[in-house]
Amino acid sequence: MEKETRRKSRAAKWRAYVIEALVFVILIAGIRAWQQRDMVSGSAPALQGVTLAGLPYNLPARPKQPVLVHFWATWCPICRAEQDSIASIAHDHPDTITVAMQSGSAEQIVRHMREQGIDFPVVNDRDGKLSSAWGVHAVPASFIIAPDGRIRFVEVGYTTGIGLRIRLWLAAL
Repeated sequence: MEKETRRKSRAAKWRAYVIEALVFVILIAGIRAWQQRDMVSGSAPALQGVTLAGLPYNLPARPKQPVLVHFWATWCPICRAEQDSIASIAHDHPDTITVAMQSGSAEQIVRHMREQGIDFPVVNDRDGKLSSAWGVHAVPASFIIAPDGRIRFVEVGYTTGIGLRIRLWLAAL
């Protein structure tokens, strides 16, 4: 009788673990869906501006290779956690462009980048118009644009460098 009680107790514990795991997965999926609710898909919208280096930038309608378009902010702690990965990808994939969403003046962003020891091409989206056009409400947000000009992958929140590199590779296929 005692053995049967222990077996039922163990089964109840495992059932509870499975239910908790499912609730967690559903919660994460719901948050992710809410964050991506207005993000664009299909053909990439226009992205034009001047980088902090003073160079004009215009996202090609049909890039020669996949492009990472990364939205971030100086005030975002999660963006800070992945900024080294973005810098590394930008070094290896020169078509990478980042957009500093509502992060202040160009001088403030340059100071932030210098303090953080990062260097990648940045278009300042001081008023949030670019972010709005792309449907970005939360940062960091990354878009992988395939050579056909279509958005192939969208990520919101922390993404590993290897994850972005794999998506860039897949977009090239």
